[in-house]
Amino acid sequence: MFKGTMTALVTPFKDGRVDTRAFEQLIERQIAAGLEGIVPVGTTGESPTLSMEEHLRVIEVAIQVARKRTLVVAGTGSNSTAEAIELTQGAEKAKADAVLIVAPYYNKPSQEGLFEHFSAIARSTDLPIILYSIPGRCGVEIGVETVARLAQAHQNIRALKESSGSTDRLSLLKRAVPESFSLLSGDDYMTVPFISVGAVGVISVASNVVPLRVKKMVDAALAGDFASAQKQHLDLYPLFKDLFIEPNPVPSKAAMHRQGWMSDEVRLPLVKMSEGAREKLFLTLDQLGIN
Repeated sequence: MFKGTMTALVTPFKDGRVDTRAFEQLIERQIAAGLEGIVPVGTTGESPTLSMEEHLRVIEVAIQVARKRTLVVAGTGSNSTAEAIELTQGAEKAKADAVLIVAPYYNKPSQEGLFEHFSAIARSTDLPIILYSIPGRCGVEIGVETVARLAQAHQNIRALKESSGSTDRLSLLKRAVPESFSLLSGDDYMTVPFISVGAVGVISVASNVVPLRVKKMVDAALAGDFASAQKQHLDLYPLFKDLFIEPNPVPSKAAMHRQGWMSDEVRLPLVKMSEGAREKLFLTLDQLGIN
């Protein structure tokens, strides 16, 4: 079910509010590029700073705009199990196709705690679930054995977005999970290496900015054309890195503001890009012909 290029959508803001019009245009760009899915209000969508009402409304808008033309995978993770369940059930009620659930952040549960957290959410919904392991932001990694246990225990836990940056761990995961379980890159710069050892796609940040180019790279890698995929990876590599020179999604919003798609507004505690970082990013955009 989960394969190819899906975009971890930013949430556009204007004067402190969600900019629904800009968000709708962003989704239409993804669909026009032929992407396999969109992920509203994941962590790239600044989900921790949205109210429950805003969070669910963004999911509803994404579903209404997509109109089944692409998968809508709603971000419903939280460091509170009860809140994650509430968001997940709200996404199911809104008719999302699936949910993406990030590991709890800050509270650093044990592996048993992670297993019980995701199990409780899985029992609360019939929606397919993509787990999300990003230890650099959450302070805890969903262990390989824990992922395998969850995949075996719950039929609706069907995929993992992996942001460890390690092909070694991806290889261990590939050996541990069922063949039907999808492994997805969570880092644009690791997508081609991950596909080479068993991943089947990416949940991408860069595809907010260059959806067609990211999809072309992923499609080549999935087709086994690694010469083409490598060339495209190396061409886009400076962008992949510069989109994280300051906390995500600050650089992505700056790039799309320059393209004329939306404001570069973010919510505290995030702030707009510093001038030096902005100049570096914009130079990369110019060099790659992105305007």
